This record gives sequence, C-alpha cells and structure tokens, in this order.
Amino acid sequence: MKMLIKNIRGLVSCYEQAPSLLKGSELAGLPILEDAWLAIEEGRIADFGSMADWPGINDWRDLEVYDATGAYLAPGYIDSHTHMVHAGSRESEFVDRINGLTYAEIAERGGGILNSAAKLADTPEEVLFEEAHNRMRRAMAAGTLAFEIKSGYGLTLEAELKMLRVIDRLKRTLAVPLKATFLGAHAIPMRFKGDAQAYVNEIIHTMLPAIADEKLADFIDVFCETGYFSVEQTCQIVEAGARYNLPAKVHINQFTTLDGVKPLCDLGVLSLDHLEVLSPDDLEALKNSNTLPVALPGCSFFLGIPYTPARLMIDAGLPLVLATDYNPGSAPSWNMNTVQSLACTQMHLSPSEAFNASTLNAAAAMQIEGEVGCIAPGYTANLMLTESIPSFDFLPYSFGDNNIAKVMVAGQWL
Repeated sequence: MKMLIKNIRGLVSCYEQAPSLLKGSELAGLPILEDAWLAIEEGRIADFGSMADWPGINDWRDLEVYDATGAYLAPGYIDSHTHMVHAGSRESEFVDRINGLTYAEIAERGGGILNSAAKLADTPEEVLFEEAHNRMRRAMAAGTLAFEIKSGYGLTLEAELKMLRVIDRLKRTLAVPLKATFLGAHAIPMRFKGDAQAYVNEIIHTMLPAIADEKLADFIDVFCETGYFSVEQTCQIVEAGARYNLPAKVHINQFTTLDGVKPLCDLGVLSLDHLEVLSPDDLEALKNSNTLPVALPGCSFFLGIPYTPARLMIDAGLPLVLATDYNPGSAPSWNMNTVQSLACTQMHLSPSEAFNASTLNAAAAMQIEGEVGCIAPGYTANLMLTESIPSFDFLPYSFGDNNIAKVMVAGQWL
C-alpha cells in the first residue's frame, strides 16, 4: 500500500539523515518543512519534499492521496516511562495528600505502591489487559505511538509474571513499539519489612531467572530512594540484570539525593529517571556518561514536588528525555500533550526542546532510535496529524486541549 500526503502545513522533525540523539543546544533545533508532501510505502517513510516540487507519479495504482491542508504532520510521541498495567485507582490517597499527608506517610500506612500491589494480586489477568489496552488506545489517539511499560505492582514472582505477561500480550495486540521493564524492586513487601536485602536476594536469585527464562523483559528497573532500595542494593540488581542482558532504567533522586548517580552512570545504565533533586556532583556524573536523564513533570505537578532541573541539564549539554510516568498514585495522566505544556511553563523549555525530548531522544531511551522518533526515509510511519492550528507551538500553548486530529501507525490511519 502506498500513500501520498499533500498540502501539509508543516512537516515536523524531518531529516534526510536523522541524528540518533540530540544534546544540549541541539534540542532547540526542530526542522519543519512548510507546505510539504510525504510519501509512505509499505508502512515506512519513502520520501518527502516541498509542494513546489510536487512529485510526478508514474504508478497511481494502489495509491491513496490524503489532503492535509492546514495541519502539521509530526512523529508520534514516545513515552519511555510508564506504569500502564495496574489494578484500580488511588484517588483516596489524592484526597489524603490534600488533607496534609505526605507521599512517605501514605506509604508507611500501607498505601502507595503496596496498595496497588494488593489490588493487583486480586485482579484477573484478563481485566488487567483490558484496562491497560483501553488506556493505551486513548493515549495513542492523543499522539503517543510508542510505550515503555513497567511491572512493579506485583512484588511476588507470580504477580510480577502476571504483569509482564499482560505487557507481552499488549506487545502482540498493539502495532506500536512497546518495551517491557521488570521493576520487582519497586517497593519492599510487608513480608520483608526490616530485611530489604532478603527481598533483593529474592529478586536476583528467584524472580530474574524465571522472567529471563520466559523472555518477558527488555529492561530492568529499581526505585532507588530513601525507604525503598539503597544505592548498594540498586547496583546489585542492575548488575544482576546485566547478566541477563537487561539494560537498566533506574528511578532515582525523586525525593532525596543518595549519591547514587555516579555509581549508576559508571555501571552504564541506559537512563536515570526522575532526578527532581540533583546535586552538582550528580550533574557532573551525567555529563561524563552516556546515561540519559529522564524528567517526569506530570509527577512533579501531581505531587507538588520540585521539577527536574531540565533547563540546567540542557544548558550543561545533556540529552534530556521527557516522559509521563503514568501511574495510579503519583502521575495519573498518560497525556504527552500535558507533558509538553508542563515542560514549557514549569521547566522553562522551548516547545522545540520539549518535543525533541519526547520523540527523538525518547526513542533512544527505549533503544528504538533509527526506527521511530522523527520523519526520515526508512523510518516507520508512526505519525500524528494536528487539527488546523496556527503554528506547531500551539500544541503546548493550548494546555489541557487535544489538538491531535488523527494518528497513523505503520502507514495506516487509526
């Protein structure tokens, strides 16, 4: 099947030869070809150009022509940090926080991650799949066309396997790129209270071999934070994951800095996510590594905690990534359009910087660079078409709105 999209107001993030990553000041550059056309063949981008050079078509058979007058065509968002599979919701904790309880106090009472784990244990796999599938279809309609999904609401081998099997089924059901992350080290279960190392040993010696045997994970993750897993324990789990060829994506510095950034960068982790609290030494360690910093502004907004110092990171030459952190407790929004607005208004990014951090750089955080994340010959045609809007900067400007008219996955409109 061949498609030709014409009269595109602006073809966004288009390259003849795409970069694999944008660092520092490079993030401000967002190529937009005005009054453009795009050719798609067999689900991939074949060519593009200006309407002034409208291509002569030798073979019109099996060719669909779509008129995009007034609209921008852009690569879909890539959400490299989500918890899309979970049971139920936690709005009661939302009310608790309004009434003055902190995230830590709610967790100490058995809320937070342990609350979600209790609900998930009692929820059938089919229900988990249907609920996650519905969430993801809604996110796709709003422009997100690649996802990373973590386990971590199981905290037992059986429940973690259940979550990862649901993620695997989502991979096979949805046509978009999807990666699974094993996050058994999300919280310390009550049965291991006072002996976190015993649970770390269970993750390493019992959970990891079983998950690797079923080939259910692409990455491994740990919540490295006060009251959860120490830097030493995090490094143990990261090193164990590496023995099973699972790159690490680590939650770190959400509430406190534990001097864990440098040792994890030294281990070569793929990304460090959250980083709301950042010391000068942490920043220096990131600058001297290939580890990607991932900011999650939806979590900062919802919990009322500091935002990741993204402006500082970009000015230091780092390859910033943005993601939603969608989860039922601290960031119950899968909308990447909202992330764009928060990045601009609260983190002082330009719209171009925010978009690049949510597409091209986010592809690198999922190890799918060269496949999606921009518009270039040979890339998969996972694209979003806007409404008729005055400029591409209108997307983050019109916060709370959805100006995505339709999306395309592998050359097919959904």
